[in-house]
Parts: sequence; C-alpha cells; structure tokens
Amino acid sequence: MAFSKDFVWGVAAASYQVEGAYREDGKGLSVWDMFTHRPGKVWSGHTGDVACDHYHRYAEDVALMKALGFPAYRLSIGWPRVVPDGVGKVNAPGLDFYNRLIDALLAAGITPYVTLFHWDFPYALYCKGGWLNRDSADWFAEYVAVVVRALGDRVTRWITLNEPSVFITLGHQIGEHAPGDKLGDNEWFRAMHHANLAHGKAVQAIRAASPGPCQVGYAPNMGPALPADPAHPNVEALRKANFAVSKGDHWSFALFNDPIVLGEYPADARALYGDAIDAAVQPGDMAQIRQPLDFMGLNIYTGYPLPENVHGDTPDINNIGNTQFPMQHQRTLMEWAVEPDSLYWGPTLVYERYRLPIYITENGMSGMDWVTMDGKVHDPYRVDFLKRYLTSLHRAMQDGADVRGYFQWSFSDNFEWAQGTRQRFGLVYIDYATQQRIPKDSAYWYGQMIASGGEKVFE
Repeated sequence: MAFSKDFVWGVAAASYQVEGAYREDGKGLSVWDMFTHRPGKVWSGHTGDVACDHYHRYAEDVALMKALGFPAYRLSIGWPRVVPDGVGKVNAPGLDFYNRLIDALLAAGITPYVTLFHWDFPYALYCKGGWLNRDSADWFAEYVAVVVRALGDRVTRWITLNEPSVFITLGHQIGEHAPGDKLGDNEWFRAMHHANLAHGKAVQAIRAASPGPCQVGYAPNMGPALPADPAHPNVEALRKANFAVSKGDHWSFALFNDPIVLGEYPADARALYGDAIDAAVQPGDMAQIRQPLDFMGLNIYTGYPLPENVHGDTPDINNIGNTQFPMQHQRTLMEWAVEPDSLYWGPTLVYERYRLPIYITENGMSGMDWVTMDGKVHDPYRVDFLKRYLTSLHRAMQDGADVRGYFQWSFSDNFEWAQGTRQRFGLVYIDYATQQRIPKDSAYWYGQMIASGGEKVFE
C-alpha cells in the first residue's frame, strides 16, 4: 500500500464556520458573532449566523461522510455554546448537541478528532480582557475540563488550540479577524504568551478529566520556506528561514511553537521582545506551557520559495513570504500559490526539530466551484491539487518524517472568516439558499483514494 494501513484519513471543519444557530438553545456570543455584525469587516456583509446549518443538519452530514468513505472527522467545540459566559454555568442543550454529534459519528464508524478552540472566543470574556488577561489560561482550562468530562468516555483524540499565530496576529495585531484589535508588539506578545499558557493548562486538564487513555496535541499553521532551486536545496538555509525570529515578523513558527515543545522562547527572540518577555513570563510559566504531547498537527496550504540575495548565492531569510511568483504560477481562488513541496519540507523540517508525530490537520484549496447544467460539481483542479500535495507528503514520509494522518480542509464549503462564503474549500458543495449538499467530483475521488490505501494518488 502507498500509505500504511493505519494511516488516518479524514476531513475537517470548525464550529463557527459550519454550525450556524448562533443565538439558539442558550448559546452565548463569541467574538466572531460580534465581529461579523460590524459593517465592512466581512466580505459582502456575510456572517456565520446560519453558515451550513450543521447544528440542525449534523445527522445528514455524518451520513454523507459515511457514504463517501471518510474514516475520521476533525471537528471543533464552540466554547460559548457550551459555556455561554465563558466560565461558570454550563449550557446543557449546547453540550448535548456535541454529545449527539459524537454518538452519530461513532455509530457511523467515523473517529472524532476534537479541537477545543477554533477561534470562537466567548465575547463575555473578551470584555474582561480576552487573551490579554492572564486569567484567560484558567478560563480555557475550566471549559476544557467541562468538555472532556462530558465527551471523554468516547473521544480519545484531542487538539487544544487551532493556529495560535493566526488568531493572535490576524485578530489582535493586524485586525483583519475577530476581535479586530491592532495591538502593539508588547501586548501582542502578552496575548500570545497567555494562549501558550492556556494550551499547557488545557493539556493538564484533558489528562486529568479523561476517564481513560487519550492522545493530546495541537494544530499550528505553517507556510514553509521552500528551496529556491528544488533540485539543489540548501537545507541549512531552509532550517534557518523556517525557524527564524526577525523584526516585524509576527508569524515566526519557532516563536509560537518552541515554548510548547521545547519549553523556551527562541534565543533570538530576546533581542526583539526582551521587554515583552520580561513583562509577560512569570516563574513556572515555561514548565506549565511545555506539557508532554502525543502529536503535533500542521495546517499547511502553501509555501514560499526562499529568495536569493542580489548576488544569487545567499538566501535572503528576512524576505521569506515576499516571494514574487512567475506570472504563470498556479494559484487557488484565495490567491495562495500551489506549492506541493510545502507538504514535503514542512513536515520534514518540523519533525526534525521537534520529534513529535505529525498529523496534517488541514490542507486544501478554494476553487471556482458551481453546479453545472448536469446537476454536478466538477472540480478536476482539486483532484490535481490533492494528487500533487499527497505525493509530496508521501515522499516526506519515505524520507523519515513521522506523519500519522491527513485531514482535508474541508468536508464542505463553509463560512471562510473575513472572506465570508465567497471561498469554497469543501469537498461537498453547499447551496446556501437551500442548504442542499452536493458532493463534488473530488469528494468521490478522495473516498476512492482512501479505499485504495492511497494508491490512487499515483495513478
């Protein structure tokens, strides 16, 4: 078989992006509920108020996952659906929704991988300072314990945080995502540190509340630096570029992930963020953040060939991400370059640095999808994308990266944050006017590929 028989294949989604029912059954407001109702923040005024109506249609969605042959589903829990004010009283109807969803998945033979925070921070806690408040770590751990006590008899795979560098940087420094803040470097660092602390306390809460053995990880994002000349990669330059901390770079992979895995902020962060580190980090914090983990998720969509300097012989590490792509370069509808080697170099270099088993917890593309006159959705470009990226991932595994699974983003089209519903990442098409689900050609191909043990990737 091309991939091992125990390799995990799945699809992924997130609570705010699919559930809808934003004010039903006692659910509290999240920062995204508030952000999307502010004029001009989301494309064409779209919100997640209804989204894919998964809250009411989860049984139909689970049945479709089973019919298409998807063995695992990465979902997330909506914090304010379970604890409306973020802390305190638990909302029984909200928790019951996730109980029903987990039961439906297991009855269908689908393994749930549960993410505990995928950006829907309770608005009530944001009004108390949000991630800038050091108490946010304890708030999160308290909520996590509630969920694990309720679901832990059936859920054994947990993910604490999804993409901290995105919800901290886009939400709190650039302001393009909820809550829409534009903090200075010191406050940005403090928010990041508190999120790291929340992760550590959540890991402890999961293990304490779980009634049996479980696996715990988290899911950072990565747009890896790639070799300028794939035939002659400068591996040492790639190591430096992918884990560098440079001035003005609020996306550094090492800055966000070294504390969680290695227990310290990178040495070169001290020169840039020394005052912020001194102000935010208290005795014992780094040990609290560095908890034993069973795996690391990686969300990878694209990468950036490492620019050469003007002489063409030394990589220009400080300009990673500013790559000028050729005019003919393939791009998705999100304007992200199609860079299949990102699924080679990302897992390869991350595994080399951190030595944790890896799951690709998100990978996919947004396409120009519509229902054609035959009533179907034809997306050959997505099949091509999958073949290219999975071929690179397989090569990384052959070369030693310990990759245990792959989750396609996403199961269905959904609310794509500030882009609204204009971006369609799904294997299943959503007609938002009728909520009809139409599997795209890629959905059938993905199911057939899974059934083949991955062999279909190489046909």
